[in-house]
Order: sequence, then structure tokens, then C-alpha cells
Amino acid sequence: MQEFLITAKDDLQAARAEWLKALAGERRLSNLTVEAYERDTRQFLQFLTGHFGEPPDIADISALRPADLRAFLAQRRTAGAGARTLGRGLAGVRSLLRFLERKGLVNAAGATALRAPKQPKSLPKPLTAADAKRVVSTEGQLAEEPWIAARNAAVLTLLYGSGLRISEALGLAGHELSNPGDSVLRITGKGGKTRLVPVLPVAFQGVAEYRRLCPYHLDPEGLLFRGARGGPLNPAIIQREMRKLRSALNLPDTATPHALRHSFATHLLGRGGDLRTIQELLGHASLSTTQIYTGVDTARLLEIYQSAHPRA
Repeated sequence: MQEFLITAKDDLQAARAEWLKALAGERRLSNLTVEAYERDTRQFLQFLTGHFGEPPDIADISALRPADLRAFLAQRRTAGAGARTLGRGLAGVRSLLRFLERKGLVNAAGATALRAPKQPKSLPKPLTAADAKRVVSTEGQLAEEPWIAARNAAVLTLLYGSGLRISEALGLAGHELSNPGDSVLRITGKGGKTRLVPVLPVAFQGVAEYRRLCPYHLDPEGLLFRGARGGPLNPAIIQREMRKLRSALNLPDTATPHALRHSFATHLLGRGGDLRTIQELLGHASLSTTQIYTGVDTARLLEIYQSAHPRA
């Protein structure tokens, strides 16, 4: 993780470093989540430095009041942060405060009682089945290098065909998807949770074509997908290719790599898939997270209800 100058006194800096290490180790949060919590708490400590007139220490944290946290959120809102960003920022601060409390260093009951900003309800925005097929097709890729076009098609097919997160697809090892007889992948997702996901024959074919064309040796224990110079493939590259495809195919701005994962879930639900199964395939810890997809295809659900319910 990149090092930043932290505006806090030594005791608080040391405790915060221990907390971040625990997040990545004991709690096994993803790198992206740990980085977000690091950034959010760094911004909080910078705010407290101005709020108190000097870098805070653990005694200052122990003396925090809900009004101090409200002032922090107000400053972030003035700077343009939305409700989701504020909610995540508050979650990071609370996590740090609870850690300090478990260590017996502070009493954070008052500060952690503050309610999080109300989150706006938003539905996932999947692609249509026809558009998703166009996006993942090898023929539709825009890269000039054949091996890069094959690589992009293989990655996008895994997002749509297996519901993978982009980090999960790009984290696959060189030995995976090498045996066409295998029908599932074992994926370790957020929080270290492992799940089995199906892999379509077209995904195996796409990866096989990428392997055939790739100019670099794919070490079985190394990463499967490589960048143009042979290093790890950066998610930003796939996101950039998706932007190009959006323009070429006249798709909305909501057509992102993650939208292919949404499309995977929505299209399964629309074809009669049950929420529990989709929850397992996506790796959601809670069914309530998966239930958001029921709002995407209400018409289809009503059709099933009217045809299946005895009194409909």
C-alpha cells in the first residue's frame, strides 16, 4: 500500500497501522476495501488536525462527540462527497474506533452512535442479452493485436458468463481454465469467501484462443491474463476497452465491466433462476444484497406469479 503522511501523533499512528494490518490479515478484507478505509481515516485525521488545531492523539479520539463526526461529514459533503461515499467513510472511521475500543484505548460509544447518511436506492443497470453477447464476442473486440483482442473477449466472457468481479477474473492463475473437462471454477472473493462458479464452454474456448495467441509464457502459478508488456493486466485496461466498445456499439454509459456481472444475475433471474442460487453464484454474504435484482425485472416476476399462483 502506498505510504502517505498521516496527520496524527505517534500513539494514534501506531494504533491505526495495527488496525489496517488486522483488516488485511485477520478480517481478510479485499485490498480495495483496505485502501478505501485507509484513505477515509486519513481524511478524518486531517480534518481533526484542523478541527482541534493540532494533530490528534488517542486521548482526542476518546473525547470525540457525535458533533465532531457530524462536522467531518458536513465538510466532506461540502467538498462534493455523495451519500455512498459519506457512508463508507463513516464505516471506516467506526471500524477504527471499535478497534481502539476493543484494545481498551478509547470509549467510542458516543461517537459510534451517529447514524450513517441515508443511502439512495439505485438498481443495477444490466445490458440486454443481445448487447452483452456483442460485447463479449471475439469478433466485436477493437484491439488491433489479435492476442489482445482474444484476451479482452475472454475476460469479458468470464464477467458475463460466470458473474465474476473484474478483480476475480484478473486474479486467475495460469493453470486455471486449462482443462476443458472442468465445468466449474473455485473463486475466492470478498472477505476470503470461496465459491464455485460454472464456466461455459464458450469461456473455455475463449481462454484457449487467448493462450494460443499470447506471446508470453503463462506460468501455471503466475497470472493467467497479461498486459501488453507481459506484466499483470490492470483492470483499468479492461475498463478502457469497455468504454471503446460502448462508443462503437452505441451503448449507455452504464455499460461497464461490472454491468456484465449485473447482467449475469439479471438474465438468470429473468429465465427463472432462484435468488438463493444466484446469491451463491455471485458470492453475496447476504440474500438482501442479491434481492436488489428483483427490482430489475419486475414484469417477468409478475408474469411468473400470475402463471404459477393457484389464485392468480
